[in-house]
Amino acid sequence: MTESIEKPRSIEQISRFIGKVDGEQNGPTIICFGGIHGNEPAGVKALENLFEKLNKGSFEVRGTLIGIRGNIPALLQRRRFLNQDLNRLWTVEKIGEIKNKPISELEVEEVELLEIERIISGALGSYEPPFYFIDFHTTSSKTLPFITINDALINRKFSKQFPVPIILGIEEYLDGPLLSRMNKMGYVSLGFESGQHNEESAVKNSIAFLWLTLVFSGMIERQEVEYFEIYYKQLDASAKADSRFYEVVHRQGLKKTDEFSMLNGYESFQKVTKGTLLAIQNREKVFAEKNTMLFMPLYQQQGAEGFFLIKNIPRWALKTSAILRKTKFDNLLTLLPGITWSSSAKESLLVNLSVARFFTKSFFHLLGYRNREVDKTHVMMYNRERTASNHMYRNEPWY
Repeated sequence: MTESIEKPRSIEQISRFIGKVDGEQNGPTIICFGGIHGNEPAGVKALENLFEKLNKGSFEVRGTLIGIRGNIPALLQRRRFLNQDLNRLWTVEKIGEIKNKPISELEVEEVELLEIERIISGALGSYEPPFYFIDFHTTSSKTLPFITINDALINRKFSKQFPVPIILGIEEYLDGPLLSRMNKMGYVSLGFESGQHNEESAVKNSIAFLWLTLVFSGMIERQEVEYFEIYYKQLDASAKADSRFYEVVHRQGLKKTDEFSMLNGYESFQKVTKGTLLAIQNREKVFAEKNTMLFMPLYQQQGAEGFFLIKNIPRWALKTSAILRKTKFDNLLTLLPGITWSSSAKESLLVNLSVARFFTKSFFHLLGYRNREVDKTHVMMYNRERTASNHMYRNEPWY
């Protein structure tokens, strides 16, 4: 059964659901988000297009597909957010604080979070696994389409089916993105950045990505998607045949009071050499500190990141990390001085930097750990591999 929601004209008419499909056969549950940032409408438009096509077609759908609008008030005003970034509120602590607030004290994005959280919790309790979460975004600069993931092997395996670059490690630099909540619960979760805001190609890339997702997840058979090859080639061409893995190595953070201006003409995935002038922050010049690649330079008023820097991950490192994780090599780490489990659940390590300073961040990355600073001498290393629901996906064709 397919439900389609008419395009809204005012906030009173806007449904949180873009659409919903319940297949007659068992299959995956895919939950897609569009417009978590209100100035990024491409994902919403792509989902509207998808549900319209599913309504008119005679597809044999397996499982359940749900499309969700994100920050509805911000979408109406075409602003990233109104009071606070909805894609930075999804930590356990912040969600708990918001749930305990009186309704009268809730800010706009906090109301949006509670509504989306209720839908997610309801879907997890009502529908069948395996679960997939896809969050659609666009960037303020020109860019190749790309995927961002938390670094768990199930995310890597599912993502590498798509002919676009894959970015690891951004969760180490961001606090509270929506997909980190689902990753912490162990589910396959991808962010797809389809292009620059308001470009038609961003909508087309999102549509192509959606159809490929339905096929790769097993929701629809490949032969049922008439334009599958066209969609695949479209993404491949938009990404300039780049489907490599990259890792974030630097975040240029911004405070609310900062004055920031990116120099004109930069794009994501653009190579920059050491000493290249990138931006002006609080009247001081910001230079590239090493030869690297620029990622998501900021060309809009709102945002807490001026730009990121990324580097390519060699294949040997990806293969080595997979072997180390599958053999649970990290069980040996607590035998070393300065490293202990943070709790009996063994989901994270507490590392005393004054004792274990000989370990590099890249070493922990191989094992699937990403860090959060606790204080000047300690960091908490979180491992997505230990929380990943691998058993849920073992029988999937891509696993």
